[in-house]
Amino acid sequence: MDDLTERTVSREDLFTGKVVSLHVDKVELPNGDIATREVVEHVDGVAVLPLDEANCVYTVTQYRYVFHTPLLEIPAGKLDPGEDPRSGALRELKEETGAVPESLESLGSIVLSPGCFGETLHLYLARGLRMEQQHLDEDEFLNVDRIPFDQLYSRCLSGGITDAKTVVAVLKTKLLLGL
Repeated sequence: MDDLTERTVSREDLFTGKVVSLHVDKVELPNGDIATREVVEHVDGVAVLPLDEANCVYTVTQYRYVFHTPLLEIPAGKLDPGEDPRSGALRELKEETGAVPESLESLGSIVLSPGCFGETLHLYLARGLRMEQQHLDEDEFLNVDRIPFDQLYSRCLSGGITDAKTVVAVLKTKLLLGL
């Protein structure tokens, strides 16, 4: 079957919030049957792996209510409406860690849960870090740590770090730089 397109027949909007919206669509499948798709729309985001001259990564640990536990992650956040991903990455990195990089290299983009979740996350590698004052959002509480890259890589492989954006960025950086 060449054409795998599912065509929207109808949409029912169920919820619109500050960060996500939820709708249920009826779609026509490639074989003509009708199916239901539940879709969570989320604004696109950015995530940055900040790597210093000693091959250490600045990470953030914050409580993730959905999982009821703190998670170690690379700095990340939502893009503002109309914001360029590169600008958003620089903004989020400085806000969360205070780091300002000399260089910012794209590591590509990922989709986290394409079966129902509409968000693209743009990944970056930041190097040549200069530390300034962080500027957290008023509802943002996190700890910043500096972890050797090799240790972070091992924790990703062993399952000690489960955050998808962090795992992907670490693995891509490992391959890119041969660390």
